[in-house]
Amino acid sequence: MWCTVALGLLLPFSYAHTDFFTSIGHMTDLINTEKDLVVSLKDYIKAEESKLEQIKKWAEKLDQLTDTATKDPEGFLGHPVNAFKLMKRLNTEWGELESLVLKDMSDGFISNMTIQRQFFPNDEDQTGAAKALLRLQDTYNLDTDTLSRGNLPGVKHKSFLTAEDCFELGKIAYTEADYYHTELWMEQALKQLDEGEVSSADKVYILDYLSYAVYQQGDLRKAMMLTKRLLELDPEHQRANGNMKYFEYIMAKEKEANKSSTDSEDQLEKETEFKKKDYLPERRKYEMLCRGEGLKMTPRRQKRLFCRYYDGNRNPRYILGPVKQEDEWDKPRIVRFLDIISDEEIETVKELAKPRLSRATVHDPETGKLTTAHYRVSKSAWLSGYESPVVSRINTRIQDLTGLDVSTAEELQVANYGVGGQYEPHFDFGRKDEPDAFKELGTGNRIATWLFYMSDVSAGGATVFPEVGASVWPRKGTAVFWYNLFPSGEGDYSTRHAACPVLVGNKWVSNKWLHERGQEFRRPCTLSELE
Repeated sequence: MWCTVALGLLLPFSYAHTDFFTSIGHMTDLINTEKDLVVSLKDYIKAEESKLEQIKKWAEKLDQLTDTATKDPEGFLGHPVNAFKLMKRLNTEWGELESLVLKDMSDGFISNMTIQRQFFPNDEDQTGAAKALLRLQDTYNLDTDTLSRGNLPGVKHKSFLTAEDCFELGKIAYTEADYYHTELWMEQALKQLDEGEVSSADKVYILDYLSYAVYQQGDLRKAMMLTKRLLELDPEHQRANGNMKYFEYIMAKEKEANKSSTDSEDQLEKETEFKKKDYLPERRKYEMLCRGEGLKMTPRRQKRLFCRYYDGNRNPRYILGPVKQEDEWDKPRIVRFLDIISDEEIETVKELAKPRLSRATVHDPETGKLTTAHYRVSKSAWLSGYESPVVSRINTRIQDLTGLDVSTAEELQVANYGVGGQYEPHFDFGRKDEPDAFKELGTGNRIATWLFYMSDVSAGGATVFPEVGASVWPRKGTAVFWYNLFPSGEGDYSTRHAACPVLVGNKWVSNKWLHERGQEFRRPCTLSELE
């Protein structure tokens, strides 16, 4: 809304498995590793083909020799040279052949592969990435066919899911007792196989999972239909035969007990549907905002938002070179600074942070200590001003433009979001029921938040405020700022916010949390509690 105004092969040891799926930054190293492995594998194949040629010649020679020998064994061995050569072959040459067969001809590809596997993603990463796809599906209302065919907005490298991939997603959902997504993805796998896709996925296995997932969701008739289809493919399937008998038994009992009217059934269905729609209202608002479907400001409110050149309240550094500033929201007041961090500074910050990225942590309200949480899918690192002049310069810039003292602020936190990376709705400040949230810091509560966007995001990744309906979209080189506390020191609950899942792209941000101590004369408290 800016308007013009008249003025190697092995991964570094630090990258040994640490939740790869939570950071695109770390996953990029896996791409390079896999590329090196492919080159090494091609060399291995060439070496093995050469080895097989040697073995093939040896086999052809022995084939002729043994063919002759077996026709007249005694006559053949009657020749002493043949007898000697048989002893020699079996004692020496076959041993040499065995060594040749077992020999790694490509300078240790197999041993190298074994070493590298300790740096590979594990089951947790695969499960985490699968859950991320399911989360994206829900948040952005994507049907399985769209996601399977890779028809996502802003994609550069289109990819698709095979029937086997869909089956794996369904299985992971099944292990989590997530029968809703199990049904969706098993049906997609079945659909792709029915359309003629050649795959190692087995329809019998798919139908087995699918029928049970459907039954768990209460659709007995559909479960029976799917089980019948399974039995057509495998009439002897023990579990399916047992399930069919059980389903028929349940169906018979339901018919006996079902004496209520159709109207009552319809009413129950409507009530159930209403309950589903009313489930987690904040979650619904959060997902709508992530999709850009939030409530729009009235024209009257919109007119109160301006863009301007800002000199940091006549800060000497910015009087002659003010920065561009625009209003994103009125209550709470959220402002965005444009062109506030350069590409060179961004790259420096990323390079400093990348080697020490680790799973992002949150404050445990009960203990006051940092802990990992499933609702924050990203990796982060902390940078101090004394370790780099770039970080020190950034800290000074924040102080100049906010007018707040950064000496009591937390270090600059750099975060990189992974597959479906998100941070669910939360407050940055400590509430009254969390008196010890920042006790260890000794600098009071978090008075304000400064957030740099260090990358553009092709789709998704907005910062949303569910309480007020605000959506702030990532724009590289910009930063947003808001106060978490009123001047009185009371928390502003309208600042509850979330980082939406990244649908397509790579999201890098860095933030500075400023604290109360040191702001006594920079932002004096007032007599009114809510002022």
